[in-house]
Amino acid sequence: MGPDTRVLAANPLAVALSPAGQVGTYAIRAAFLDPRLRDLYVNWDEMAQRAVAGLRALIGPHGGDPRVLELANDLSVKSESFHRLWARHDVSSRGTGLSEMNHPRVGRLELRHERLLLTGTDGQLLVVHHADPGTPSARKVSRLADMAGMT
Repeated sequence: MGPDTRVLAANPLAVALSPAGQVGTYAIRAAFLDPRLRDLYVNWDEMAQRAVAGLRALIGPHGGDPRVLELANDLSVKSESFHRLWARHDVSSRGTGLSEMNHPRVGRLELRHERLLLTGTDGQLLVVHHADPGTPSARKVSRLADMAGMT
């Protein structure tokens, strides 16, 4: 993911997991403007707060990438939820958490996520979702991988 949350690369499972996983999609834009994401994330409010605080962390203390600021301004106009969260000025570079999803193909999922800042880049992130081994979510992710043709 680029510093403006644009998906730069994704495997087939990421695409099957979320509409925001498509290459070229701006994940934060999808989070606030694509109604499928509100339906997908059981903990959408928490996910939205983390996303906005993470975007602020990417901007940094010196104003950051003008594309990121343009994206934030655009979202502030198009989404009242984004505008409200952006106005709070929360900043968090926390890269871990739990995503609770109600996936339309496999049902309820609890996935841990990791956001890893890639050094030597212009703010690119590697985002990884995974289920705890042996859990119902792990079995469902395996089934989704089968459906995505990954096995």
